[in-house]
Amino acid sequence: MTLDLPRDLPAALTDRTAAWRLIADLAAFWNAPLRPGDGRTDAELDAAEARLGLRLPAALREAHLLLGNRPDLTSNHDTLLPPAELYVDQDCLVHRVENQGCAYWGIPLAALGQDDPPTVAWPDAADPETTPWTARLSVDCLAVVLTEPLLDQDAYTDAGDVDPADLADWTELPRLHEPGVDSRFYARPDALLLVQDGSWLAMRAVSEAALDELCEKLPVSWNAY
Repeated sequence: MTLDLPRDLPAALTDRTAAWRLIADLAAFWNAPLRPGDGRTDAELDAAEARLGLRLPAALREAHLLLGNRPDLTSNHDTLLPPAELYVDQDCLVHRVENQGCAYWGIPLAALGQDDPPTVAWPDAADPETTPWTARLSVDCLAVVLTEPLLDQDAYTDAGDVDPADLADWTELPRLHEPGVDSRFYARPDALLLVQDGSWLAMRAVSEAALDELCEKLPVSWNAY
């Protein structure tokens, strides 16, 4: 199949139905189509609500029902928490954690009544200062599914450091994150890459040949997995 992120991403940033559709396209493009059983169950989500004493936003339920059992899309590096591990901290419902506990992502409790609430992030459990992350939870889920396949060590991936000025022949995609979050995606028909913190790059290509060609062409200090 083909994937046209410059065409399809803008709609997905404002319409969560379009976001779920694009997530399904990404799953099929990089790994395998979403199938029954790839999501969590309503019973699991209902149990989480009963344990926490709160209602989960519609977008969080929909995301878990769609792909909550697909760690290849959600948990190669950081972890989308399963319903049984959702918890409250910093006046937020924590839904994702960094793999070494160096960052946390959550939904402000005050926003839980929204169908598709905003998300925030903070650097560690002892730091109460949160930073706006995405305008919508569905956009955060989309960012997860764009990012985590790039960090699959069993796929055609690599990482390193790059000057974004050297990406002139790549298409920069619309920003998913709130101002202040230094995270940018760039696309080609045969590859996708993410640049964070000004220079750190993660890339995935559609084939070994495409990856080798890009690694030779890009002026990157590669840090092979």
